[in-house]
Amino acid sequence: MAEFPVESVRRMFPALSRSGSSMFFDNAAGAQIPQKVLDAINDHLLRRNVQRGGRYRESQEVDATIDRARRTVAVFLNAADPNEIAFGMNATSFIRVISLALGQTLADRREIVVTDLDHEANIATWLVLEREGALIRWWKVRDDGQLYVEDLEELLSSKTRLVACTAASNALGTIVDVAAAAKSAHAAGAEVFLDAVQYAPHGPIDVQAWKCDYLVCSGYKIFAPHMGFLWGRHTALDNLPTFREEFIPNTPPLKIEAGTFVYENVAGMTAAIEYLSELGGPVREDESTTSRRERLVRAMQKIQEYESKLSGALLSGIASIKGAVVYGVRDPKAIRQRGPTLCFNLGGIPPATVTTKLAARRIAVRDGHMYSPRLMKRLGLSPDSGAVRASLVHYNNHEEVGQFLTALEEIACD
Repeated sequence: MAEFPVESVRRMFPALSRSGSSMFFDNAAGAQIPQKVLDAINDHLLRRNVQRGGRYRESQEVDATIDRARRTVAVFLNAADPNEIAFGMNATSFIRVISLALGQTLADRREIVVTDLDHEANIATWLVLEREGALIRWWKVRDDGQLYVEDLEELLSSKTRLVACTAASNALGTIVDVAAAAKSAHAAGAEVFLDAVQYAPHGPIDVQAWKCDYLVCSGYKIFAPHMGFLWGRHTALDNLPTFREEFIPNTPPLKIEAGTFVYENVAGMTAAIEYLSELGGPVREDESTTSRRERLVRAMQKIQEYESKLSGALLSGIASIKGAVVYGVRDPKAIRQRGPTLCFNLGGIPPATVTTKLAARRIAVRDGHMYSPRLMKRLGLSPDSGAVRASLVHYNNHEEVGQFLTALEEIACD
């Protein structure tokens, strides 16, 4: 595979070229956006900042913008139907929408499986269904920071309604075998809900191959503005009882999209996916949906290959610092089982002290529980202090990794 064009990629992101800008190693909390996305947002606000559904040109252009976004996101996810895509504020709000709906359909299947590897958004939203009589079963992470399908299978039964899990840990970077989890869940007659927020920037998503039933993602983690989207199998969404105004059709996606979402951010989401697609080769105006999908998969595979090298360098570098402890997958040979997100601590130095000293060097990282306090407890850490997290994406480079490791060594020796 050809060398990844990281320097040309970096030139597409205005935030990276500002004089004295920070080194962004907090991408799991939100990534920077390319100029193409900024242009799309600006163009929408200048030319068609109106409500959809009207008969005049600008309003019809908004309708076309939304339609194009659904088709683009469908290609990104390999969805069978663009109408399986719903837009809204963020992933968390969509998890709650589905949990409220499922809470009304539990019947004899009252058991919901959640994991202690997940972001709290994909835990608390299901725990609240205990008020509706749901029974929670815990699929627990092992000491190596991974979820094993054989552990899930012990929890499944004819009473299981849903398995909710992440595709990649927002704290540890662990990648979950979601296709295997879905196969086991479906064999028991259960549905599968995936949080793909942390996986989406790092590899190709294929809802048909994964055979999940629902999936959520946040645009601001994949080089777009703050927004979110939900995918669901058409039949699954069709059967859900949801809130809607009387004049809204009781069919997806409209039945899922309560109220008005932010149209300019949806336009930005389209541009972000188009940006990613262009990393897979030149765009042709007449290309088919299949060709667009193939190009996008190539792009995400190139990103995976490049980021695995960044991950390896970061992992080995931190591990070599005296007193450093890396949580989760640590074996360099298993680097493909994790994304470029590492949680660690430097000996007895408080995580907040580490991140404060890094911030003074204009290196942006994060400390705390990473919205995964249950996972912190599982790791033997206080949720109050937690750990340090460095999270990279494909616009980061090896020079930055080297500078970051040098800074950590200096902090460890202070």
